[in-house]
Amino acid sequence: MARSAGGTTRLLMVVLLIISCAALLLGIWLVESVPSRAAQVFGPPAPTLGLTQRWNLSLRLLLAQDALTRPVDPDGVERKFTVELGEAVDAVAFRMEDEGLIRSSEAFRNFLIYAGLDTGLQAGEYQLSPAWSAVELAYRLQDATPTQIPFVVLAGWRAEEIAAALPTSGLAITPDAFMRAVKRPAQVKLPEELRGVKRLEGFLYPGTYELKRDTDVNGLLALLTEEFAAQTDADWRAAVEARGLTMEEAVILASIIEREAVVDEEAPLIASVFHNRLQAGMRLDSDPTVQYALGWQEAAQTWWKNPLTLDDLQAESLYNTYRNAGLPPGPICNPGQPALQAAAYPAESPYYYFRARCDGSGRHAFAVTFDEHLQNACP
Repeated sequence: MARSAGGTTRLLMVVLLIISCAALLLGIWLVESVPSRAAQVFGPPAPTLGLTQRWNLSLRLLLAQDALTRPVDPDGVERKFTVELGEAVDAVAFRMEDEGLIRSSEAFRNFLIYAGLDTGLQAGEYQLSPAWSAVELAYRLQDATPTQIPFVVLAGWRAEEIAAALPTSGLAITPDAFMRAVKRPAQVKLPEELRGVKRLEGFLYPGTYELKRDTDVNGLLALLTEEFAAQTDADWRAAVEARGLTMEEAVILASIIEREAVVDEEAPLIASVFHNRLQAGMRLDSDPTVQYALGWQEAAQTWWKNPLTLDDLQAESLYNTYRNAGLPPGPICNPGQPALQAAAYPAESPYYYFRARCDGSGRHAFAVTFDEHLQNACP
């Protein structure tokens, strides 16, 4: 009986040893095979993952394989989905599940971490479809189309120059559509102050605008003119009226000042020359008005020909202030704040003439008489 008991004990020990070895081999197999199998299905893991984290995530992904690889709706269509700036990965995953784009927010989040995509999630606007698997959606979220795009209007640009910036702006507005609306703004929702304006040249306020990508031409022009109205307040309009000018006449004058004043601080002094000449019944003799009349210069690829010839100064156009007294019939560009302020609040000066200095500084030499003006000419 003692031998039988000893034999049984030895047998049990052998069985336990075999089981332990089998368990060890199974453990080794699991440690090796689970990450390997996950890599085959889901691609390589992020190199920053530790061994334990990699194994844990690999197992979770394999258990949720159906939720990650099978689309919610194979017949689904693309729809807009926006990731807000600073939105957490968990919040994005929950919303995607709520909106029927993925089957499991937890599985989706685990895959993002496994693939190292959780840190590359970009804020912006996406077109996503429930016909795509969660794995494909995860990669789609790495390249956003921004919901807001910057659009710059420079002070002194004429409407055609704004139009020329549209093809590379990201807005779906053609230059031709823009120019048609500028010339005939009947469909544009204008601020009350501009309701009677027939053309929008001069009233497209310069600046950097953050626009929605789907902004249309009427929306763009409404925004630019609204900003103009905001920047030309009641005090500005009162100052303009005190000088005997309508708002449109003040904008015409400001547009000329804008093109003449290279240095903003000179704008009030340049404005004083034009106010003095208008009051004296003198022609403005402004080169930018001739440049506007001449239009596009194919050879130089510019709207602003420089230098002008004597023949240019005789161009037959109502905009040519060398041939016509008073203000031209409309603005020649879209002026910024310094020029608008100068038109309403010019400096007090005795000057009737100015010309560019010879030092290349962009500043001007001012004169009271024509003889002084001639003396300021460059040698």
